[in-house]
Amino acid sequence: MVLSSIIPPLLFLILGFFFSKYCLLIFEKLNLTILVDDQFKKPQAFHENSTYRIGGIIFFCLLILVFSYFYVFKNFFLVEYFLFSIFFFSLGLIDDLKIKIAPKFRLIIMTTSLVVLILFNDIYIKKTGLEFLDYLMSIDIFSLIFICLCFLFIINGSNLIDGFNGLLGIHSLIIFTVLFFINFYSGNVDLMYSVFYFLLITLILLKFNFPNAKVFFGDSGAYLIGVLITLSVINSSNLNPSISPFFFCILLFYLFFEVFFSFFRKLIFVRQSPLFPDSQHLHMSLYKLLVKKSGNKNHSNYITSIYINVIYLILILPGIFYMHDGLFCRYYFLVLLIFYMFFYKLLYKKT
Repeated sequence: MVLSSIIPPLLFLILGFFFSKYCLLIFEKLNLTILVDDQFKKPQAFHENSTYRIGGIIFFCLLILVFSYFYVFKNFFLVEYFLFSIFFFSLGLIDDLKIKIAPKFRLIIMTTSLVVLILFNDIYIKKTGLEFLDYLMSIDIFSLIFICLCFLFIINGSNLIDGFNGLLGIHSLIIFTVLFFINFYSGNVDLMYSVFYFLLITLILLKFNFPNAKVFFGDSGAYLIGVLITLSVINSSNLNPSISPFFFCILLFYLFFEVFFSFFRKLIFVRQSPLFPDSQHLHMSLYKLLVKKSGNKNHSNYITSIYINVIYLILILPGIFYMHDGLFCRYYFLVLLIFYMFFYKLLYKKT
């Protein structure tokens, strides 16, 4: 019984690794420059070598294989995951193919599509941990706006941190691992299996993205990961009512607050459109500080990812131990936001 449950994921891990390696070899042989990230002067570019943005393509192919496996052998089909994945992969792939879409127009497309997908799949949040917010969530239009914002923050947060080797991969790996164990211990088998395979796909791609990046996730991969994380967190929260909703806020605080803080920082202090990229994000400031101290850009790139994710893991540990304590999680979430701002200010002064 144990062996039969171990063999499928092990085979998938081996198959996924060789499939990814084969895809990379094909792209290198064909020399498809359209999928190469060689724009080193972008504000968010912190790499010095041309790198293929095919992580999203590989991720999507492996994801379709997982969906097919579940449908054929496990007798369930992840409809909402499938529909969200197809759309956001396609939207991200447009950018990976260097087809430019104005940021405002892309946001409109994202928001409109999210409204349709949320309504069609009946995505909802049972409770938020705040009584007044739960009351507002009973109003359909407010609930729809709130859920749309949740998706937008996490999807764009995932895309924002993709520029560093391993930063998005390791971060999503931590989140998927926590969600896996939550659903494992609570007996939510279907969700547990789903999250476990998302974890495996991320692990496979991480092999080619860290420490030296042969591929980037790209917009298509970052959007996919953002969608999978958001859906998995919403489903985990709904299926585990004994866990404080604020624990899931703790789990997502870095992805969420990176976008939230950046939006108001650009709008109020920098006085520029929050939709356009800059090089003043927390992980970028840490990278600049590491480069200043070591002088080694390649080394500083992946070391930044290690530092950020180790600090993140340490910070969420109290939340994991007290995930059932709503009051603790609520105030600890605020502590994490304050810590982020303090850490950001400290880095900003040093760089």
